[in-house]
Amino acid sequence: MDQEYERRLLRQINPQNVPTEAGQAKCVSATCSPVSVKSGDRFIPTRAGSNWSINFHYANENCRSPNQNHKAKDASSDSSKDAVAYAALLRNELLGAGIESVPDPHTDDRRQAVLSHASHSLFRYTVHTKRVPFDGDYEVSPYSLSPLSNKSHKLLRSPRKPARKISKIPFKVLDAPELQDDFYLNLVDWSAGNLLSVGLGACVYLWSACTSQVTRLCDLSVDGDSVTSVCWNERGSLVAVGTHKGYVQIWDAAGGRKLSSLEGHSARVGALAWNGEQLSSGSRDRVILQRDVRTPPSAERRLQGHRQEVCGLKWSPDHQHLASGGNDNKLLVWNSSSLLPVQQYSDHLAAVKAIAWSPHQHGLLASGGGTADRCLRFWNTLTGQALQSTDTGSQVCNLAWSKHANELVSTHGYSQNQILVWKYPSLTQVAKLTGHSYRVLYLAVSPDGEAIVTGAGDETLRFWNVFSKTRCTKESKSVLNLFTRIR
Repeated sequence: MDQEYERRLLRQINPQNVPTEAGQAKCVSATCSPVSVKSGDRFIPTRAGSNWSINFHYANENCRSPNQNHKAKDASSDSSKDAVAYAALLRNELLGAGIESVPDPHTDDRRQAVLSHASHSLFRYTVHTKRVPFDGDYEVSPYSLSPLSNKSHKLLRSPRKPARKISKIPFKVLDAPELQDDFYLNLVDWSAGNLLSVGLGACVYLWSACTSQVTRLCDLSVDGDSVTSVCWNERGSLVAVGTHKGYVQIWDAAGGRKLSSLEGHSARVGALAWNGEQLSSGSRDRVILQRDVRTPPSAERRLQGHRQEVCGLKWSPDHQHLASGGNDNKLLVWNSSSLLPVQQYSDHLAAVKAIAWSPHQHGLLASGGGTADRCLRFWNTLTGQALQSTDTGSQVCNLAWSKHANELVSTHGYSQNQILVWKYPSLTQVAKLTGHSYRVLYLAVSPDGEAIVTGAGDETLRFWNVFSKTRCTKESKSVLNLFTRIR
């Protein structure tokens, strides 16, 4: 190589490393060639295996603060649905996917609908011997100025559901002094007459959602007793009260008088469930008693199957089966006539208090485990088959299904103290509500199925608008919607 040319080349690369005349002879050697200079050439990386969508996603996340990332993840589904629509539009135009409607970003079918055509080749060679009419699948009118195909036009014109927005702030907060922080009790219930019953210490109070008036139904302190459970009957006229001494009292809510006091348990009654005129009670003495309030107290059925305290009881919507959960980690299913459980599930690793029957699918039962389990499990009680499960990350305290949509809400204790709304069967989280500083041990659903109330050891009751009437649009709105001011 010409030495003058080599010197000019080195000066362009790095002016500071230009060799002197004395060192020219050394630079001719291979050790001082321009190739050996560190900044002597550009590095052009190969981008064949780069995933640009992931790279740009991480680049955007790195530019945000952790607080901004958290807010972005908790935002509404509008942006996610726009991204799905844009991805479907690109696949229509580039890959000929033929997608005509925007899939729901909250469902598992979204990925299958959008990515089902990922095997299509980006570049294809075709010979058009005959022009397809403009009303074909991939041709537009010759007079149209739009570069999009008919499929993409259908995609853009497809109806879009309004984004589901659940307020993360309770619309009402009530003080509940002496609301016990005990996982095994059930101290809150909502009646069909829009009355909320709450067990506070030795008293049961009734709060009217229509007038916000509070009345005291009973006081057990005169007997040296305390309230451990409350439960309304289906009509909302009678409320059953379980006590620490093992009694079950039946009270007339309208008249404010005690109708009867049922004996039979030797320990506290923490779970109650009505089935028409029959009342089931579960106790720490491991026994479930079923009694008809119209018959003498001696007529009772004793169901013995749990080895520890019974903390959850729920009757199925068809009034044929009773599900019971206990501190022995067992979930049992009883029919209306047998004295032995017809089904037994032992997959939970902690106490089973959270139990809920689906009103939408016959025989579908959901259950949640305590701190050592944290799992939400679903069962087909018609076949005895375990369907699916998910780890919620914290203690499951309560479960309740929506009356209008295939969704359910769960409340949690250690360690998140949160409220989760799930979509079934995809088990995707629709919303996460926080606000309680203690375990959310109590849950009840409003009679119209739109609102829920939660109670915790922080001695507060919080009201949330969680579910919407998608099937009952012509019904009048609940009076609960009148409460918009947070105290």
